Amino acid sequence: MTLAATCLQAHPLADWLIQEKPWYQPVGNEVQAFEAAHAHRLPLLLKGPTGCGKSRFVQYMAWCLGKPLITVACHDDLAAHDLTGRWLLDADGTRWSDGPLTLAARYGAICYLDEVFEARSDTIVALHPLADARRILPLEKRGEVVHAHADFHLVASFNPGYQAFGKMLKPSTRQRFTALTFGYPDPVTESRIISLEAGIDEGSAKQLAALGERTRRLVGQGLEEGASTRMLVHAATLMKAGLPARSACMQAIVEPLSEDATLLRALREIVSASLY
Repeated sequence: MTLAATCLQAHPLADWLIQEKPWYQPVGNEVQAFEAAHAHRLPLLLKGPTGCGKSRFVQYMAWCLGKPLITVACHDDLAAHDLTGRWLLDADGTRWSDGPLTLAARYGAICYLDEVFEARSDTIVALHPLADARRILPLEKRGEVVHAHADFHLVASFNPGYQAFGKMLKPSTRQRFTALTFGYPDPVTESRIISLEAGIDEGSAKQLAALGERTRRLVGQGLEEGASTRMLVHAATLMKAGLPARSACMQAIVEPLSEDATLLRALREIVSASLY
């Protein structure tokens, strides 16, 4: 075993290291942009629709950089102490337990806040001291100030479509981050992703990519979002497992997208028009 491998195994966050290289298809200069932000300790905000590859990209970059990745799925009930930590009572008395954000800051990891819009505004404010030049995390309940490790990197993602529902970050938060915009790949790239991810033939992958593009044209006409690349890969995976193409698309794409009878009918017609 090499010295580097031994050091990685001894890392306090060794369990959070990505063990196998995630498959990711770059579509622009996002890799170089992430590396630059990481090297200069600049928080990074990833903007893009659901299922376009934001989380996979972060996993890929954590693997490339050899850094632990701690992911937090944000939600309405996420409180600040869920990120920073709390006192716990056990048989020996009370003990402090670091939260995921504190662990990442203390020992040097990428902390990825997935769908940060979902978190409460008072929880997001707790990020501010870490997301600016101070790079500190005050733990008031413990009477400690954690100075972020040099390898600590704060990354968050959100879906801009949620702004229509009144969910948005305050300028005081947004302006602490640099940002990258993600979108769905062009049809050629998307079909290649589908083919390689699910292991299906290129012809079927092209049909699925075309189907996805057609569903996205319904956005704003009653449909909140069209089929994501992830959904298309799910359909391809079901097809690879032997499910008929139409059944696979119904299960992975049509039914999850809507409950509205009119939209479901339109989506079924799109499936019929896309598969040949």
